[in-house]
Amino acid sequence: MGRLTTHVLDTASGKPAAGMKIELLTLDGGAVHLKTIHTNADGRADGPILEGAAFMQGHYELRFHAGDYLRASGMALPDPLFLDVIPIRFGIADAGAHYHVPLLLSPYGYSTYRGS
Repeated sequence: MGRLTTHVLDTASGKPAAGMKIELLTLDGGAVHLKTIHTNADGRADGPILEGAAFMQGHYELRFHAGDYLRASGMALPDPLFLDVIPIRFGIADAGAHYHVPLLLSPYGYSTYRGS
């Protein structure tokens, strides 16, 4: 059975990004909000963001609310922030596979990849 997971690491502090708001949208037929989660102390969702019958082939977007997380960190930051909401658009081609979309974050950059 396929599933979607994520993990956010704060590379500036060297710690998991706990408490970050993440939204999941489907983009097929127009952007439709599916779910909102917050990362746990390990920077992960408590379970799969999408799984089972809801996990279907298609186009999706995860919106990582990095600005709110960075402001709450107490770090000295410019106003306005360089990064605020980070949208990651991706496709699910195999509804039976595990798709892991991690985010490595700092106040001035980020990276992602398809993890395992």
